[in-house]
Amino acid sequence: MKKVLLLTGLIAGALSFTGCGGAHGNDPGDAYMPDMYYSRAYEAYGYNNQPEDHNLKARGAQYNGMPVPGSIARGDAFPFALPAGDTGYNMAISYKSPAQPATITPVQQKEAQRLYQVNCAICHGTGLDGNGPLWKGGDGPFPAAPRNLMDDYTKKLSDAQIYHVITYGKGQMGSYASQVHPEQRWWIINYIRSKQGPAAAATADTSAAPAANTAPATPAANGPATPVVNNAKK
Repeated sequence: MKKVLLLTGLIAGALSFTGCGGAHGNDPGDAYMPDMYYSRAYEAYGYNNQPEDHNLKARGAQYNGMPVPGSIARGDAFPFALPAGDTGYNMAISYKSPAQPATITPVQQKEAQRLYQVNCAICHGTGLDGNGPLWKGGDGPFPAAPRNLMDDYTKKLSDAQIYHVITYGKGQMGSYASQVHPEQRWWIINYIRSKQGPAAAATADTSAAPAANTAPATPAANGPATPVVNNAKK
């Protein structure tokens, strides 16, 4: 009897060593309930190539692997609905974006000033007068002065028109979509409007009652909102 117990103990010990370490000591051995130990991952935007019982498509889930139309990534801004080119620019005259904030915080205003200095001042100048380093009173490398953001033409532009120019570019000015986040473009516009002062709002109000056959700019309600990155005068 003792021999049987001893033999049983030796076999059990050998099996335990085999299950734990294997020949080289790095084999995890057999897993108890492997279906739970090795869970099958499901990709959020794609079908799975697992066996039939784990394949979403095979189980009747009608899923094309794409986000729901109109979905916005977490932290991203509401998309600008107007197309590039003159068509979208003209549509922006009376367009009010749902993404435009009614007001911005003092912190955002400070950041808007910084963003303007980094991205816009090189052309439009720190004083928004179009006399940036690239023009420099005619001594810079630009053959024509960039847009003076304090002139009546710019003051009468709608916020959406300025946003359109920043997003897609216009004339000699290229797109700044890759440099400035959508939300921050509204901040810059707000900064520009604040520098244009009360006269800008008065001008905008006057333009709100256009003559016949005229498509005037309509500024955003409650005033300004983002940077005017306009191109050289045309």
